Amino acid sequence: MDKIKQLTRKDFLKKGGLLGASLTLPAAFQSSATHKYENRLPYWKGFNLQYFYKLNRGIHEPKEEHFKWISDWGFNFVRLPMSYRTWLKKKVYANTNIDVKEVYKIDESTLELIDKAVHYGEKYGIHVNLCFHHAPGFCIHNDVVEPFSFWGDEKAIEAFEFHWKLFAKRYKHISTSNLSFNLFNEAPWPYDNFNGEIYRRSVEPAVRAIRKATPHRIIIADGAGAGNLTVPELIPLGIDQSVHCYIPGSISHYDVSWISGVDWEDPIWPNAIDQHGYKWDRERLEMYYTPWKKLIKQGVGVHLGETSGSHKLPHDVFLAWFRDVLEIFHEMKVGYCLWDFIGASNFGILDSNRADVEYEDWYGHKLDRKLLTMLQEFQS
Repeated sequence: MDKIKQLTRKDFLKKGGLLGASLTLPAAFQSSATHKYENRLPYWKGFNLQYFYKLNRGIHEPKEEHFKWISDWGFNFVRLPMSYRTWLKKKVYANTNIDVKEVYKIDESTLELIDKAVHYGEKYGIHVNLCFHHAPGFCIHNDVVEPFSFWGDEKAIEAFEFHWKLFAKRYKHISTSNLSFNLFNEAPWPYDNFNGEIYRRSVEPAVRAIRKATPHRIIIADGAGAGNLTVPELIPLGIDQSVHCYIPGSISHYDVSWISGVDWEDPIWPNAIDQHGYKWDRERLEMYYTPWKKLIKQGVGVHLGETSGSHKLPHDVFLAWFRDVLEIFHEMKVGYCLWDFIGASNFGILDSNRADVEYEDWYGHKLDRKLLTMLQEFQS
């Protein structure tokens, strides 16, 4: 089956004004007036751990020391972005199609590694959030090929339900205080074949299956538009939502290697200018996230599942922008999860390869102590 037509995060960063530039906020969202509201989700704070992220990056055994360090630093949350192909018997890379029948054949050895991560979370008092970063029929990245589309194809919806039922039954004995489910990573931007109602219909069977196995399990759905847009149509399902913050992209994704053809402006904060001439500062950020305040006021829990910035960004500019981000969400009582923890994307706190940071040695790794200290300011 052809890949579904959609705007990926990469497309939007490049073509859509670098995250937010071409968006005109509806009039109802132009005010940043405060309301009395209370976020029903805990104030989780922590990191994404990429043990099962992409098959072509390998399947990695969870490291106990990672959980210990995270706990010792005062954090209480990890999100595991996972590709469902890592726990299939037939290991097929994301850019290669897979036969539908292979989607139901499970490799127990990978599930046992996920068990280990859940166990380490329990041991060190860290809440573990499992997320299908690549789900049956959908992944936000545009280099992924699937035999079906999650948005409206019953075969894909059935496969999605099958895999979440598998996890729901496997972890039904794990307390909801220790484990939650994030249905998948970053729903698409609205287009002809996707909207909030299609989103609700597509995830509802999996939500029912999870609830049947563990009625009180916290279930989180990422916002549409790569985690930028709230989805009011999901409210009747009784699930919570995750926002991702990479706004503006001219700051968060400054000069990253996987985006080409962009004439990057010299990065400053505040008053960052994006590709279309929009000026970004804290006030504009607050306006941008006003819909998420409204969602909390409607009784939906919200968590910041991903946020951070490019290692090519000058460190002082990154920290200035990121402090505003953390303060905005802290005022909303919304917890945060840094993308990521170690290496990989170079967005994290260990081994991030920034040229202008005086790293501290941390058991053979390079620790960004300034970033850690700032994150620790927002732990309660």
